[in-house]
Formats: sequence, C-alpha cells, structure tokens
Amino acid sequence: MRHVGKVPALIVFLLDVGKGTAAILISKAFLFDQNWQVIAGLFAISGHIWPIWLKGKGGKAVATGLGIFLGISWKVGLGSLGVFLVVLSIWKIVSLSSICAAISLPIIMIINTTGSISIPYTLISVIAMALVLWRHRTNFIRLINGEEPRIGN
Repeated sequence: MRHVGKVPALIVFLLDVGKGTAAILISKAFLFDQNWQVIAGLFAISGHIWPIWLKGKGGKAVATGLGIFLGISWKVGLGSLGVFLVVLSIWKIVSLSSICAAISLPIIMIINTTGSISIPYTLISVIAMALVLWRHRTNFIRLINGEEPRIGN
C-alpha cells in the first residue's frame, strides 16, 4: 500500500486471499481428506513465500494464510482476521497486527473444534503461525526499537 496505493494493494490482497482459499476449496471439491487439504494449503503458502519467478523472494504469507483458513473454517479465518483488525485499530501497525493474528491462529483453531481436535488442521495452524512469525523476524527488531511504520504516518 505504501508503494502502489490503496486500490492496487486491495487487489493484491484479494488475489492472495483467493489463492489460499482456492487451494483448500479445490481440495474439498475433489473430496480430499484433511491431510490432502493441508498439503494443498502448504503448497499455496510455500508458493507465496518462495515463488520461483521472484527467485524465492515472496510475501509474508498473511493474506494467503487467511485464505487457507477461510477455506478450512470460515469461523477460524474470520476469528484471526478479527484479531488482526482489533490490533490494527488500536496500534495502527500492520506487522504487529499480523503477528498477533498469527499467534492467535492455533488457539482459535483449537477453540473452534467441536468434539475432537483435528490434528491436520491444528498442525497447519501451527505451521502457518511459525512461517508468519519467521517472515516477520525483521519487523520484531523494528517493533522493539519503536521504528515500525504506522498506518497514516
């Protein structure tokens, strides 16, 4: 958004969310079990982080991860989006919001499960959290130093 503006940023965000959701919904349409859905989600998120055409230098996996969890369970996806929006509305820092949403993801996944916990879905929530945190490792330093940019500044 800082580089190209709001409209292009919104389009990219929707495309990133869409590719994560598509990976899961296509897997579900082919009646693949949870294990295969998780593998499809991992391919989507891996392709986003390490795209071949950008020589492995891709995004931070937040929007694609959101799409994956909207496909797995819209309640979990919207729950993590809610955490993101609450943190963003208070502190106006996108990276902090992304980090908090990622940390909340496995918790929301476990809370959302009715009956028995889905091991594959819980596992992908932990992996997605770890990937998002790892991709934000430079943001942690800026956050600690009070140098992370805020929306509107």
